[in-house]
Amino acid sequence: MSYRSGFISIIGRPNVGKSTLLNHLLGQKVSIISDKPQTTRNRIVGVKTLPEGQMVFFDTPGIHKAKSKLNQRMVQTALGSLQEVDLIFFMVEPDPEPGEGDRFIAEHLRQIETPKILIINKIDLVKKDRLIPLLSYYSEMGQFSEIFPVSALTGENLDRLIPTALSYLPEGEPFFPEDLVTDQPVRFLAAEVIREKVFQKTHEEIPYAVAVHIDTFKEEEEKNLITIQATLFVERDSQKGILIGQKGQMLKEIGKQAREELEALLGTRIFMELWVKVKKGWSKDEAFLTEMGY
Repeated sequence: MSYRSGFISIIGRPNVGKSTLLNHLLGQKVSIISDKPQTTRNRIVGVKTLPEGQMVFFDTPGIHKAKSKLNQRMVQTALGSLQEVDLIFFMVEPDPEPGEGDRFIAEHLRQIETPKILIINKIDLVKKDRLIPLLSYYSEMGQFSEIFPVSALTGENLDRLIPTALSYLPEGEPFFPEDLVTDQPVRFLAAEVIREKVFQKTHEEIPYAVAVHIDTFKEEEEKNLITIQATLFVERDSQKGILIGQKGQMLKEIGKQAREELEALLGTRIFMELWVKVKKGWSKDEAFLTEMGY
């Protein structure tokens, strides 16, 4: 059997489970997960290497009608990636009928020739007969090569999805070494893990107002130690107060949880220091967004 390798974009509305799916397919965490929409701000590249082929995944920011400069960039990133890949996973939830957001994405997909697999996620939460109207709606569109109901959380039906997806990829050599799971530098993963802890520990506008910049990332192999110093940028003084918390407790807890997770991920000791700075209107500042890699 010939070896296949290619690129797969995972797209869908914010919060449909794209990052959960990617982490489950890879068997480890490369993309941050939160119950708040628009968690993913950059394309995360995950690599799954099998004896018969290699699948390179983009986990894109959720596609939505964007108002802010930051969100517009996120949506451009997601739509731009569709021209570069060999296969598209379009992920939806098992609603009785597609919402405005899903229809918006489906219309965009009509203009793209790339093969598409529709993935209906979270089927562990609904009775199977509730899927019938949704299946018939998307079947009538006639643009999906396959339709897969799955649960990204429990892994239901993912064992069938992998060989099916591979069959759509072109024959060719692997793009990455077989032991690589993501091409993101470790300092990027560190920033993402810190941001995830902010999402988990804070509420309302705080998570969306935070950008993480890694100021220092120093590896000392002989000591089995990585030193990470990072600045968390927020837009207002009130957000800074919430993020630091009483007597610095909130920031301390965010740092502790991020450090523990990174130590487990990287198998090394980590010394972490976090600071919070106010940068008014950073999410609308084009130069700052570029500097931060968005």
